[in-house]
Amino acid sequence: MKKDTYQPRIYRHWIESKDLVPFTVTVKETDLYIRAAANLQRKARRLVLKYRRQLEQYIEQNPDFLTSLKPLPVPTSAPRIVLDMIEAGRQAGVGPMAAVAGAIAECVGKELLDFSPEIIVENGGDIFLKILSKRIVGIFAGDSPLTGKIGLEISPQDMPLGVCTSSGTVGHSLSFGKADAVVVVAASATLADAAATAIGNKVSQPDDINGAIEFGQSIGGLKGIVIIMGSNIGAWGDVKLCETSV
Repeated sequence: MKKDTYQPRIYRHWIESKDLVPFTVTVKETDLYIRAAANLQRKARRLVLKYRRQLEQYIEQNPDFLTSLKPLPVPTSAPRIVLDMIEAGRQAGVGPMAAVAGAIAECVGKELLDFSPEIIVENGGDIFLKILSKRIVGIFAGDSPLTGKIGLEISPQDMPLGVCTSSGTVGHSLSFGKADAVVVVAASATLADAAATAIGNKVSQPDDINGAIEFGQSIGGLKGIVIIMGSNIGAWGDVKLCETSV
């Protein structure tokens, strides 16, 4: 989970999508940058309000959901977004709020697919996408010399997909690590978000990269991992790195 409200989100334009219509939706802490076949801003805003309301009401009754840094038990009854966040946290070994940005992006994006064959929803560095042609997603890694130089080539197979980034040096989200970027690719953006946080917590120095990747491999459901710290990079899984010129 990464939300860098206090820094210009230049990376929002680092996905090749000139053929799609861009628009934003901002509600309190939620700040989505969406690309679709048409301007679906009004529909997207209603969805953001719906899912934020579900989360806020659940937190009112269950304050541990907001504050816990450890996995929580799965409740017998809760909205789907709550259940997905708790399950993602349990898989990755973190609290459910580690998955909130990816979860909102995923829930909104999936419903917008009823109105557009292609959807890209970015929420503070966490991305849900369903694409019909190859796209390049640039990697933002703070002050690392690799920022803007490399990206992920995403193919339309295995859609939809989550591509989520956690950073110990960018933004104000809680991270116990110091990686400039931990990028996780998974079928679920909710899981990818939680996993990126958990893996990022393992990286305090470049020598930790290999161990963090091994830890990430133990989290079921991940397709790939990229870790950047300074000029050091490690990668595993079904990820295709490429040069970018953003």
